[in-house]
Amino acid sequence: MKLLAIAGSLRATSSNAAVLRAAAAVAPPGTEIEIYDGLGDLPHFSPDLDVEPLPPAVAALRARIAAVDALAISSPEYAHGMPGSLKNALDWLVSAVEPLGKPVLLISASPGGAVHAHAQLLEVLRTMSLPVIDAGAHVFSRAKIDGDGRIASPELLAALTAGLAAIAAACADAAAR
Repeated sequence: MKLLAIAGSLRATSSNAAVLRAAAAVAPPGTEIEIYDGLGDLPHFSPDLDVEPLPPAVAALRARIAAVDALAISSPEYAHGMPGSLKNALDWLVSAVEPLGKPVLLISASPGGAVHAHAQLLEVLRTMSLPVIDAGAHVFSRAKIDGDGRIASPELLAALTAGLAAIAAACADAAAR
């Protein structure tokens, strides 16, 4: 299974990016996780720009999504919502065919628990008709990352492990059809 992982934060030391990097350690055998680092390169969404030729960063994102079996999104919460840069990326995918039918593992992690951002993301992803595997919203901060960059939260690791197993099963079911 090939999975494209998108952290909802642009922060260089993002704890959500750390969550996605930690996924590689708990992913089922045969899982290839690629981290998307182009969130900040996407132009502001405009339907006027959503035509051929697409802006290069948008075309690159859609091509990367076309090349994988599934997506994983880990998002913090800013002002009771998802970060604007993540919403912008999702807006660029609303009319795209590349993500259609691809399961999305959603996990939210923030010092406040990210429940509002998580609910907002669930609504947006379901509106986009994407099958969502919900790994929950978790209280999490960089203080729960050890010196080697590993997650030191058993609850978060368990949710991540279960979510990755579920997304692998969803991909296997889709491949069998």
